[in-house]
Amino acid sequence: MNVSVKKADGSRQGFDREKIVRTCLRMGASVQVANQVADKVERRIYNGIPTAIVLQMILRFMRGQRPEIGNLLDLRKGLSLMFPKPEFEVFVQSLLARSGFEVSPNSLLTGKCVLHEVDGIAKREGVTYFVEAKHHVNYHALTGLDESRIARAILEDVGEGYAAGMSDLKIDKAMIVTNTRYSDEALQYGACRDILQIGWSSPMGHGLQDLIGGIHMFPLSCLKGLSQIARLRLANSGVVLFGQMANEEAANLTRKTGLPLHVVEGIKEKIAFYA
Repeated sequence: MNVSVKKADGSRQGFDREKIVRTCLRMGASVQVANQVADKVERRIYNGIPTAIVLQMILRFMRGQRPEIGNLLDLRKGLSLMFPKPEFEVFVQSLLARSGFEVSPNSLLTGKCVLHEVDGIAKREGVTYFVEAKHHVNYHALTGLDESRIARAILEDVGEGYAAGMSDLKIDKAMIVTNTRYSDEALQYGACRDILQIGWSSPMGHGLQDLIGGIHMFPLSCLKGLSQIARLRLANSGVVLFGQMANEEAANLTRKTGLPLHVVEGIKEKIAFYA
């Protein structure tokens, strides 16, 4: 089908039916339902249709299949509502841990010149990364070159600190995780400097939306009606994902967060639709 869709920044890209299917699967749809929704969307699109309208159609058709979808915000919107600290940082740490990394939370790294506060240390397959979590309220904003240059500077300083015997932790690479896309310059610089840059849709097949995968990995900020206070208390206790909320006992969450039992049970009742 030779049809293009218009993105929020005004650029166009070809319509990709598989993106519709993947979006539905992340919302908890079966493969059959996801394909049925994709069929309905495909019959209604036109050349130049805004991506926002495509998303509205997906949500409308999904609610027809699963009414509880009405309790959900779009994933990108939900991510944009997160608090940078601690919510998004804990989310990134949880996501990396569930993607096979051994993760340590916020750390201080000793450089040759100064101490550097980073949002985590992640290890996998013998490679140790320091992690920077960069959150944007406007999910159409680009994560630019400056973030990549700062990450490179930190890596150089902590590398020199390790070489000088000022630290016993060897950092091999830098990792930046953001809820938006990267600018072309940032991607070019990151590739040149071997920085792992995880954004909404990059690296190809391993972007944030791919890592999140199924509904269990959705952040709690996607759940309508959940107060900011409740989200912050849960995040401070290390609970930021639907799956984490579903797997914790209500009484235990009450002890950890100080939230009333009826509030915790109410949240878990909504989450149960997606378990």
